[in-house]
Amino acid sequence: MGLVMRFAKVLFPLLLALLLPSQTESVAVMSVDLGSEWMKIAIVKPGVPMEIVLNKESRRKTPLAVTLKENERLFGDSAIGMATKNPKLTFRYFQDLLGKLAENPQVENFKKRFPEYSIVKDEVRGTTRFKLSEELNYSPEELLAMLLNYSRTLAEEFAEQSIKDAVITVPAFFNQAERRAVLQAAKLGGLKVLQLINDNTAVALNYGVFRRKDINATAQNIMFYDMGARSTTCTIVTYQTTKTKDSGIQPQLQIRGVGFDRTLGGLEIDLRLREHLAKSFNEQKKSTKDVRDNPRAMAKLLKEANRVKTILSANNDHMAQIEGLMDDIDFKTKVNRQELEEMCEDLFSRVPLPVKKALSSAEMNMDEIDQVIIVGGSTRVPKVQELLLKAVGKEELGKSINADEAAAMGAVYQAAVLSKAFKVKPFVVRDGALFPIQVEFTRELEEDGVKSLKHNKRILFQRLAPYPQRKVITFNRYIDDFDFEINYGDLSFLDKEDLKIFGSLNLTTVKLSGVGESFQSKSNYESKGIKAHFNMDESGILSLVRVESVFETIVEEKEEQESTLTKLGNTISSLFGGGSSVKESKENATDVQEEEEVPTEPTKEDDQGTPEGAEQQDADKGASKAEDQNQEEKSDEKESKDSKDKSEDSKDAGATKGAEEEAQKPVVPKKQKIVDEIEAVQTLNDVQDVSEEDVKKSSKKLQELTERDLEKHEHEKAANSLEAFLFETQDKLEQEEFRKVSTKEQREEISSKLKQASNWLEEDGFGATTKELKEKLSELKKACKALFFKVEERRKWPDRLAALDSLLNHSSIFLKSARTIPEDDQIFTDVEMNTLEKLINETLIWKKETLADQAKLSATEKPVLLSKDIELKLGALDREIQYLLNKAKFSKPKPKPKSNTTKAQNGENATDTTEKIIKAKTEGSEDQPNEPEPAEEPPVVGEKMLEIAGSEEESTTQQENAEDNQKTEL
Repeated sequence: MGLVMRFAKVLFPLLLALLLPSQTESVAVMSVDLGSEWMKIAIVKPGVPMEIVLNKESRRKTPLAVTLKENERLFGDSAIGMATKNPKLTFRYFQDLLGKLAENPQVENFKKRFPEYSIVKDEVRGTTRFKLSEELNYSPEELLAMLLNYSRTLAEEFAEQSIKDAVITVPAFFNQAERRAVLQAAKLGGLKVLQLINDNTAVALNYGVFRRKDINATAQNIMFYDMGARSTTCTIVTYQTTKTKDSGIQPQLQIRGVGFDRTLGGLEIDLRLREHLAKSFNEQKKSTKDVRDNPRAMAKLLKEANRVKTILSANNDHMAQIEGLMDDIDFKTKVNRQELEEMCEDLFSRVPLPVKKALSSAEMNMDEIDQVIIVGGSTRVPKVQELLLKAVGKEELGKSINADEAAAMGAVYQAAVLSKAFKVKPFVVRDGALFPIQVEFTRELEEDGVKSLKHNKRILFQRLAPYPQRKVITFNRYIDDFDFEINYGDLSFLDKEDLKIFGSLNLTTVKLSGVGESFQSKSNYESKGIKAHFNMDESGILSLVRVESVFETIVEEKEEQESTLTKLGNTISSLFGGGSSVKESKENATDVQEEEEVPTEPTKEDDQGTPEGAEQQDADKGASKAEDQNQEEKSDEKESKDSKDKSEDSKDAGATKGAEEEAQKPVVPKKQKIVDEIEAVQTLNDVQDVSEEDVKKSSKKLQELTERDLEKHEHEKAANSLEAFLFETQDKLEQEEFRKVSTKEQREEISSKLKQASNWLEEDGFGATTKELKEKLSELKKACKALFFKVEERRKWPDRLAALDSLLNHSSIFLKSARTIPEDDQIFTDVEMNTLEKLINETLIWKKETLADQAKLSATEKPVLLSKDIELKLGALDREIQYLLNKAKFSKPKPKPKSNTTKAQNGENATDTTEKIIKAKTEGSEDQPNEPEPAEEPPVVGEKMLEIAGSEEESTTQQENAEDNQKTEL
């Protein structure tokens, strides 16, 4: 048994090392739900499945805001606190500017709503930048990068390990330029993006994961209505099981329809209410100035508008009030829910529109929708729920998921799936691309001697086409270099305002070079066209993978003479029925390609998988057929015997005829495929990406800010540590235990140094460097070291001495019990027992002498009784006892005469006898006087030793000691 335990001890850690992730390697992943007003962060790490990250204020969501002061950055709640004090340097809601040119209507709208920002045009890319000074400005991508990096910091502190891999949510209506902008920001923020997931898809995934058991072959259609701070999205999702190649039947969600409104959200309600409050303040005529011209006052009004709106969700009226709104003038006015609904009447009228758009895109009606679930903070507004309930015609709205955290939790589940470091139950996600994409090209035609140009369009991805997906488009009539365009398809389903905000409909211009050279060098080959391979990845971003010209040529195939061995093998195979009546050749086989040559929508059969019951029907048919066959076997047996001779006679004739027909069949020529890579130069037509040079500059700029923040944090930490030490030490000098071990002069000396350091800290310390602060703290600790040491030693003495007394007592009992073992059963040598006795006596003498020496010293002198010396004595005595105990545990019984085998036959041996004697002596020794007496509550060391003396089980530490001692003995 001991051998097995030792092997288990060695093998188990090795198995863990193979099965578990390395502790030095980061395996945790995170998700960031990027809302307009808040961001929610979630992590998955070993032992912590899908947990929302708490920020430094212990809140589950963090304001999406950053303040850029001269010497520091503030994030989250700290930045929101600065919004009313310094609104020009506190940046919020800037996601509206991502992937937008400076002339975009949404940029103009942003400037009107937030006039405190100085927004300039980026002359290189044509986008926008926030100007802080003549020398300093930041792009929206850089601001988002700061917040993403901050989210990573929060996640790492919560997970207690480094994290780089993340899944980030984006609105479903984000186009290609907006998605690329988020990826650029994540790259600058030091995050590796596993996927950009649509926020509505993340919500749907979170809903499905926790209702996996309810999903079956019957399709369930769920509508999610998500109204956030900035936009509204309505999504129709179908849940159903599907059959997969790798994992069998698994649950699946498919995005069937999406409707959205980019500018309908809670922020718009806040802005309307802010305008109402500003108008009320001006009408009170307490100031001659217009409050709208004061950025600080408008920031305060926006904050109050948000608060009042939230309260009016549950109350009919509320008092809006702000102390010192402007020029030390207080503001107070009453707002009721009816007034709010009237000022936002046009907004509320738009609530049903996303529902209609989603139904239209899915080609469904409300009768097919099983449930409507509301998501997003703005759906808490009673008027929104009232209008939505009327629009969907349901009895009630579903509120079964966490409106704030559903997207973050769904995204982090996807992160765990993509990370490959976690075993996650499969859940098939079929997302849909909201906007169709097509390829356009122009070809020259000539009819009756007249040349003309024909513009062609080929749909690459239909609206709501599932992705990730690869497609191939073949250009068959080009033999020279040419260009083609990648553009958005038919966007007539968008409103006029949405089309203006959408931006450029032209995505990319592709110029091909090398086509003519390829055709000239392959003039003797048959052309199969110019093939362009496209990929829409998991993030919904389209890319041109490669372009190639494909040719084919016929290869002469030499007929190889069949070897004797092959003939013999074919003969044996035919004898045993292994031959096939139909021969398959490589020429007849069809290669399965990853890319689709023609874009197609998923069929209904693909969505539904194998119909339920189909396999059982096939099985029933097979069983019926087998039964009929068994009934016919007997009647056929006689006929088979009679026809056997005829069959033998006709076999040769049939074989001859088959050979003649085979010879008459035309020989299919073997073809060889030849591919030439074609150079493709791409030019973005919507929004230019940040150049590599600018990426390096931005990275360096953000890194300097991060290092500055770290230095500031270290400086604050050092200053706080010094201040705390001064306060705590001054307080300790007045405590009894510190006064007891120090003289008045010693305390006055320390107190003087503390006072000097305190004065220095108040006058010059906070302007000192981090190094100076740490040096000052180290100097004070050195001055107080002797005092703290004496107090700490006296605190440790009681426990350490009690442990030593207990161990000495138990060791004496053990030694006495070992000496009473009969000589025939004795497993300990005299040397071993004498060694233990000597160690016990030496320890007793050391203890007695050291305690006597310590008693002679005053409390203010340096002690001679040290806790580390007591621990050394404890360790030496414990090791010796463990060695003897384990020797008894693993010793083999001595051979005995046959007449004395009764006990052995009853299952006892010398080791058992020894352990029983030791156990009996130990248990019966409580009434025996022993010096020193055991403590009332023996510490861990002595307690473990006592348990081992009468027990079959061992702790891991004791087994390790036993192995080491056995090695020494050998």
